[in-house]
Amino acid sequence: MTKLKINPDLRQINWERLTELFETVGWGHRPAADIEKAFRQSSYCCFIYEGEKIVGFGRTVDDGKYYALLVDVVIDPDHEGKGLGTLIVNSLKDQLESYTFITLSAAPGKHGFYEKIGWKRQTSAFMFPVSEKQFEEHCR
Repeated sequence: MTKLKINPDLRQINWERLTELFETVGWGHRPAADIEKAFRQSSYCCFIYEGEKIVGFGRTVDDGKYYALLVDVVIDPDHEGKGLGTLIVNSLKDQLESYTFITLSAAPGKHGFYEKIGWKRQTSAFMFPVSEKQFEEHCR
């Protein structure tokens, strides 16, 4: 059974599982303690469970009024194509309805997913890449 949790008690989250999922989707190793710290500083957190196992998640970062950013939207590849990504993105976006700007940076190759669910490409978005890999994946 799929279960969505928005802003659950973060003391109950298996942070090692999130480390596994980040690695599984190719985003590299992120220590569990660092992931927990990031999620605790986020405005909204969303987790998808299959039984007791986390199979997807996402979070937001914002200024409380004008600008909000969806980040770390991750779905276990074994659970892709079931609408879980759409559920996470829409659930987080719905939490931000009073904001002036809601943005995200799509993972390489995932822009079609966001376009399919109604997101629009920006013509004026920029980033300052902090690594050659980031430049190659997001700036070409």
